[in-house]
Amino acid sequence: MKVIGLAGWSGAGKTTLLTRLIPHFNAQGLRVSVIKHAHHQFDVDVPGKDSWRHREAGAAEVLVASSNRWALMHELRGAAEPRLPELLSKLSAVDLVVVEGFKREPHRKIEVHRAANDKPLLFPDDPGIVGIVTDAAVETRLPTVHLDDVEAAAALMLRAAMPVEDAVAKSAAMR
Repeated sequence: MKVIGLAGWSGAGKTTLLTRLIPHFNAQGLRVSVIKHAHHQFDVDVPGKDSWRHREAGAAEVLVASSNRWALMHELRGAAEPRLPELLSKLSAVDLVVVEGFKREPHRKIEVHRAANDKPLLFPDDPGIVGIVTDAAVETRLPTVHLDDVEAAAALMLRAAMPVEDAVAKSAAMR
């Protein structure tokens, strides 16, 4: 299993790019999973439904299963937010894990930058950024590809992806 991150300001196009990349990877025969960091209070459950009521009643975990999918919700109940290595260990084996967020973790990242966003580039201050996908000309020695070039962006991500074990070891060394 390999891991690569996508980093960038809100509105840069990370999700749009990823929704174009996943079918591309799948067409190459690769299985892809995504870990997305969300801010504070988010919910994947529907208020009033049984699983929501179970969580509200105090269940530590609620697993919902059907013939189409299953989902495990784990309530932290005041415990520390899990770091990326812990979350990686919960995934089933795939070829590539794309991480959106977790910018303080030391895994390799591809910066997604959109000129119209009018935000500064992240790469000068983040040594984990190893490439840039952008619609602007950028002066750097890092490899860059255009936001609309899905094939080149996919190739860049695959070249830069690191084994999950290496990402976990780098994260442990930070502690």
